Amino acid sequence: MAFFICFLFFLFSSSATACDRCVHQTKVSYFSKASALSSGACGYGSLAIGFNGGHLAAGVSSLYKDGAGCGACFQIRCRNKILCSSRGTRVILTDLNHNNKTDFVVSSRAFMAMANQGMGQDILKLGLVDVEYKRVPCEYRNQNLAVRVEESSKKPNYLALKLLYQGGQTEIVGVDVAQVGSSNWGYMSRNYGAVWDTDRVPNGALQFRFVVTAGYDGKWIWAQNVLPADWKPGMIYDSGVQISDIAQEGCPECDNGSWK
Repeated sequence: MAFFICFLFFLFSSSATACDRCVHQTKVSYFSKASALSSGACGYGSLAIGFNGGHLAAGVSSLYKDGAGCGACFQIRCRNKILCSSRGTRVILTDLNHNNKTDFVVSSRAFMAMANQGMGQDILKLGLVDVEYKRVPCEYRNQNLAVRVEESSKKPNYLALKLLYQGGQTEIVGVDVAQVGSSNWGYMSRNYGAVWDTDRVPNGALQFRFVVTAGYDGKWIWAQNVLPADWKPGMIYDSGVQISDIAQEGCPECDNGSWK
């Protein structure tokens, strides 16, 4: 038990960035080609274009968090009060940004959405703007956490899953799998981004449990009957659960992360 607790502490501490909910300042640019959004480091592929109305973002490594940050949501607003709205826009992280001059590179649709009505083309012409941002909960109405069986999966020796539509403001830092009705759990490894895999695939229908950062610590989320016995690569399956937790952090310097 002591080893297990230490292991969880390592997962939480290694995946956490100081004060996610604080308001940060940076510059933001945008992708000039939509094709860049379908090859992101999170592994969402062409599915990404359907997320969040196409308001997508690549984040720097401190936000990408070795893949744990994939699917995280952020509110971003431009600091040009003449050109931009005070509301800003919400983006979902789908890629790793290798440009150390900006914390985010966003889709052109998200970039234009920061502008006041009728000024989308004006902000687009700037190409780079000063912004402030903070992490916010992801909301998926009438949509549970889902798993997509990757095409590389092959019964009975290999299973790769892509996690989709994670709500709340947390990170999944561990995934276990077992046959439905069994307590013989086996762990899955993060292959990259939002993709987890294992070469020890149980027989029959499969259940999962997810280790999720929540509160000041973490907890298990148990999805009791997710994959049928005849699961197929390329298919998306409803987990039957959704995550609504908001991970807490000790951030006295920014209090609750309210906009100024």
